[in-house]
Amino acid sequence: MCAVSVAPLVSRDQLPSAQRIVVKVGSSSLTDPDGHLDPERLHALVDVLAARRAAGQQVVLVSSGAIASGMAPLGLATRPRDLATQQAAASVGQGRLIAHYTSAFHAHGLHVAQVLLTADDTVRRGHYRNAFRALARLLDLGVVPVINENDAVATEEIRFGDNDRLAALVSHLVQADALVLLTDVDGLYTGPPSRPGSTRIASVQAPGDLDGIEVTARGSAVGTGGMVTKLESVAIATGTGIPVVLTSAAQAAAALAGEDVGTWFAATGRRASIRLLWLAHAARPRGRLLLDEGAVRAVVERRKSLLPAGVTAVEGEFESGDPVEIVGPDGVTVARGLVAYASDEVPELLGKSTKVLRAELGPGYDKELVHRDDLVLVRRRAKATLDG
Repeated sequence: MCAVSVAPLVSRDQLPSAQRIVVKVGSSSLTDPDGHLDPERLHALVDVLAARRAAGQQVVLVSSGAIASGMAPLGLATRPRDLATQQAAASVGQGRLIAHYTSAFHAHGLHVAQVLLTADDTVRRGHYRNAFRALARLLDLGVVPVINENDAVATEEIRFGDNDRLAALVSHLVQADALVLLTDVDGLYTGPPSRPGSTRIASVQAPGDLDGIEVTARGSAVGTGGMVTKLESVAIATGTGIPVVLTSAAQAAAALAGEDVGTWFAATGRRASIRLLWLAHAARPRGRLLLDEGAVRAVVERRKSLLPAGVTAVEGEFESGDPVEIVGPDGVTVARGLVAYASDEVPELLGKSTKVLRAELGPGYDKELVHRDDLVLVRRRAKATLDG
């Protein structure tokens, strides 16, 4: 799949000319006051997206709602708290959810494809490439992919509103022009929207614009992600060259038309390689390598490969090629990388130069622990004040 834009979008009024967009909708935007799937809300969203397709845009939809869809058939009055029941509700609800989408898009002459992903699909490079090829072909065929976290088999990610992060990664994966996050509030506010005096922030041009902004870590009763997870996904997208609009589902049509609704987050970085993106934002580290100060300086300041001589300890169990965290002596993670050795091989290498390793263990043991091409620095971003 080749890139679809000559230059990144620099303002919201360019959204109507975007060729490929990713839209993420949360459970709270698709459910009724009792927390059950509301077909009318779903059809209203589909009408908006179908209009964009009719205007010539390619649309990828990342949709939550599987658990909410399964609550009514299972007689659940509220969102289940235990993982097994969540997985059961998702198993029942995913079929109902995609059936509603299939019917709603069919009314506009459009076909949909269900694509279920887990965190591992964005961690393992082979899985990531397979997802890329599948989505590329679907878009080439004029199909609207409907993507969801595979909640029926997911573990802890089912509890953290990972569809927000998933949407940002998918945006990069399909080389989208923009990401639109639809939630139950109409934008980012200077404080909790219900608090008197809080005002909508129309535009965020740089991460520093968020300093001092008070947001909530809590999601809705039927969803899992609060504003914190939204801003984390915004940082992933904008940091890799993809602008974001955050608004409510009710304002989806206006947002996609480029009107001044919600909050526009300008792209702040350049598009990164897919491999480094998943390593920085999607990879779930299998272990940790603890470094001395000299090794930290070599990796962070001089952008060198990580050699065994600068590693003081190893934690966790991993195989060669697994992602690991690279941690300084103060316990702060400074980078992530793909380790060249299994965890049971590393202790024998620690503190030794490549020359010594070659002499003691032979050729093949004098290579880098983490090569610089397989390493990405973890940047510290200013955090907003959290409420809750």
